[in-house]
Amino acid sequence: MPIYILPCICVGVFITLIIIQVIMHSEHPVRAAVLSLLPGPAAMLCINLLSAYTSVSVPVSPLSLAVSAVLGIPGLTMLLIVCRIL
Repeated sequence: MPIYILPCICVGVFITLIIIQVIMHSEHPVRAAVLSLLPGPAAMLCINLLSAYTSVSVPVSPLSLAVSAVLGIPGLTMLLIVCRIL
């Protein structure tokens, strides 16, 4: 896979989130898009920091970071379930 594919996908997702915020008539669409991307990776960080106590962790990869950023906490829950099943 060429190295420029992942950054292009990230930029495309971010622009899509900005367009959604503009359609929803947000006062600050860029700030709203950035803030909507933060809860998933923050929860992923918390889960991985507490993994020593809970023995539950999510492997950090570009795919898992993208899923947790775009889908948020429900996406992270899905990743946890899939990691436990497999």
